[in-house]
Amino acid sequence: MAVPPSSLEKQFDAFRVQLEQSGKLRDQIRSVVSEIESSTRLIYATLLLVHQSRPTPELLEKAKSQVNVLKEQYKQLAEVLGGSPGQYHRYHGDWRSETQTVVSMLTFMHWLETGSLLEHKEAEEKLGLNSDFGLDVEDYLIGVCFMSNELPRYVVNQVTAGDYDCPRKVLKFLTDLHAAFRMLNLRNDFLRKKFDGMKYDLRKVEEVYYDVKIRGLTPNGEPVHDLETKES
Repeated sequence: MAVPPSSLEKQFDAFRVQLEQSGKLRDQIRSVVSEIESSTRLIYATLLLVHQSRPTPELLEKAKSQVNVLKEQYKQLAEVLGGSPGQYHRYHGDWRSETQTVVSMLTFMHWLETGSLLEHKEAEEKLGLNSDFGLDVEDYLIGVCFMSNELPRYVVNQVTAGDYDCPRKVLKFLTDLHAAFRMLNLRNDFLRKKFDGMKYDLRKVEEVYYDVKIRGLTPNGEPVHDLETKES
């Protein structure tokens, strides 16, 4: 007669099945995440041209076409997770970093277009996310911190191109954003470190703003004393 399997064998056979299923699911997730990475690289390559004083509306239009692609890719990711209810947080780390980068791109694009911050709910809508498969709050906040890293470089290049009012606008935005973050009770983790880095972005923009102000440059690029002479 066949010897019935021991409880130990049954247990480890169940583990084997679970690990195989988990491995297959991760492979599916990574396949979609790889596509998300590719779309994000295309958006970033487009937005980099903003620092070279290329026409912003034209660049934003091109970047937005990839946002629609991202929306479809996040839909695919949600469908993959849909077959494993309640497993969002277990596998969340497989797309966390990529999503933070996506948020940084979306918020930078929104700021270039409106001068304001893209809200969490708006970011979810752009990516087609919902309560079942949503945008983690920490991922959103870290993405916003990444976006602030782009602003000092943007300010310097805009001033070089002759936009002397840009530092004032960016300084106000970053000051308000930094104050809003200070309302949060952040732990000593990655988000806290990224927030701490925001003050250096703010300081760099302040330096450019005060330098422009000390030089007496007006938004049209003329020193204040030259403008006064023309008016008189």
